[in-house]
Amino acid sequence: MAKSLTSLDKSEQLSGSGDTWTRGQEADARDFVQLLKPRVMSLVIFTAFVGLLAAPGTMDPVLATAAIILIAIGAGASGALNMWYDADIDKIMARTAKRPIPAGKVSASDALGFGLTLAVASVVLLGLLVNVTSAALLALTIFFYVVIYSMWLKRRTPQNIVIGGAAGAFPPMIGWAAVTDSVTIESIILFGIIFLWTPAHFWALSLFIYKDYEKVGVPMLPIVAGEKETRRQIMGYSLLTAICAGAPYLMGFAGPVYGIVSSVLSAVFVVLAFNIWREKPKADRKLFFYSIFYLFSVFATLAGERVVSGLLS
Repeated sequence: MAKSLTSLDKSEQLSGSGDTWTRGQEADARDFVQLLKPRVMSLVIFTAFVGLLAAPGTMDPVLATAAIILIAIGAGASGALNMWYDADIDKIMARTAKRPIPAGKVSASDALGFGLTLAVASVVLLGLLVNVTSAALLALTIFFYVVIYSMWLKRRTPQNIVIGGAAGAFPPMIGWAAVTDSVTIESIILFGIIFLWTPAHFWALSLFIYKDYEKVGVPMLPIVAGEKETRRQIMGYSLLTAICAGAPYLMGFAGPVYGIVSSVLSAVFVVLAFNIWREKPKADRKLFFYSIFYLFSVFATLAGERVVSGLLS
């Protein structure tokens, strides 16, 4: 941890996008918003909201809104702390070189303080306003993403995505716990869908940008085990994802509409993974982009079905 921070703080200036910026100079609200990883945050908000909707029972709308906002803030804190720690490799990778810290728009110390403040505030307020269970799960999510994934696993093992993916899978559990103040098998299934989906999603991406990771020494699976093994594991995880995605219907907390839609979506997911396994041209890109649509659609169907059934009951 000290290594990444020190390497940035030794220099008073950083270069980005052809311009030289003094540490923190010209930083505005947009730069701090970028630290929150808004694209990742949007997925967190959505899946947490689905968990909240799918949970049995009701919740005061004001408290429900507060819960979703605080979960989003916690996710943003994780993103900021991840960018702080990974700034040394972000400035080398083409995909991340324009992020606020390597571009010199926000200093590492400011990013660290920003992330820690949001992390503590989101957990404490969620515990005070909603319940301790959801706050504990949010704290675990932040810890898992920042410490377990970013600081420990990401640069040490090709299974970084598998284990670290748990951080992205917690939000529906947090939403569920906000309503029920508990962790149940149903919320664990929602966790499982995202957890099993993550390796296929990210390894499909890594197949066509692995050189970026290779430059900075991050041991992504295609680099360490080769493309053939990566394709095989993508196939395996896609099958596990499809099975887990069918569980809400099979267990009775989702209805027939979800059962049909999730089955069709999962079939396409598996076919695209099969195409990767068979090494068809651009199959990795097709699965990567479809996987985003897939996860959104599965959770949207679950939420929509729950809303409609609530209106009809």
